[in-house]
Amino acid sequence: MRTPPNERVNPDIAEETAPGNASGSERRCVLSGEVHPREELIRLAVAPDGSVHPDPAGKAPGRGAWITPDRAALESAMADGHLKRALMRAFKGGPANDDGKRVTLSYSDDLPHRIESALIKVLADRLGLELRGGNIVLGSAKIEEHARTGRIALLLHASDSSEDGRKKLDQAWRVGMEKQGSGERGTVLPLDRDALSVALGRENVVHLGVSGPRGVRSKGPSAADRVGQAAMRLSRFMGSDPPD
Repeated sequence: MRTPPNERVNPDIAEETAPGNASGSERRCVLSGEVHPREELIRLAVAPDGSVHPDPAGKAPGRGAWITPDRAALESAMADGHLKRALMRAFKGGPANDDGKRVTLSYSDDLPHRIESALIKVLADRLGLELRGGNIVLGSAKIEEHARTGRIALLLHASDSSEDGRKKLDQAWRVGMEKQGSGERGTVLPLDRDALSVALGRENVVHLGVSGPRGVRSKGPSAADRVGQAAMRLSRFMGSDPPD
């Protein structure tokens, strides 16, 4: 669900939820005013000294402001003062100190870079967890075998992977999904093979598959859902939005 800025949902206070959304699964972007599922957004948390920090895991204590994963929009908002004004509203001017006085909000000029680094870490950590859980398939031959037999739910490629290598695995993936001729492809990540190799603790990771039969619904998010969400936020923030 995406709500236009001119449609009232709730006051422009970041942590409030939309009416009819008792689970608290949606948040308003303080820059655009649009409402999105919280897992698609990036949380900014304010420290007791008033400094603003990226909190993509959404676990830092205190209040938070939510923004869409769009680096260009964030940099523009920083340049014209819109981010500062939005955060002042979201945090009601800043946290109070022991004397009850409001502390001035502040954020560093490298906030976009810090958010990007934090999102990369979230994806790397998620890949590592899924690898230890037995949900990651590595090696082109093994990925092709699993993909062709419908055992790969999410197919990912490094940014510096070859077109021929991607095409071969994409074709096998479509066969396994029974979508021959659809043109559906795996996701090219905004990370090269070196970054993926470090994240997974393996050498020369160019392609990877997240296992699981496609279309099978479980009670909670699947491994492919978890990895896909982390990859989507990073890709969108870096301006290389992967296909749905």
